[in-house]
Amino acid sequence: MTTALTLVAAPGDNGDRVLTVTGEIDMSNAAEFGAALDRELAAGPVVTVDLTGVAYLDSAGVAVLFDRADEHDLRLVAPRLLDRVLRVSGLTQVSKVTIR
Repeated sequence: MTTALTLVAAPGDNGDRVLTVTGEIDMSNAAEFGAALDRELAAGPVVTVDLTGVAYLDSAGVAVLFDRADEHDLRLVAPRLLDRVLRVSGLTQVSKVTIR
């Protein structure tokens, strides 16, 4: 059973934005995730994406992050569960990643 995706946006420190994500990110909801991320990127130059509540991240979700990391300052906070996916995909080379 898929865990529903929840997206909560809030102001962070120093004028940055925080998008807290919980659930699973896959091809069924990657567009929704991307749209929420785009809204936050339009609101501020730095966005922290808190993925600590994400239990599953497939290639569609990784693509959403890659598409934006090239031109924006994305900071990812992720659980150990996602560490390998983020490293193998190369996201750790284009974004600041903190594993918790």
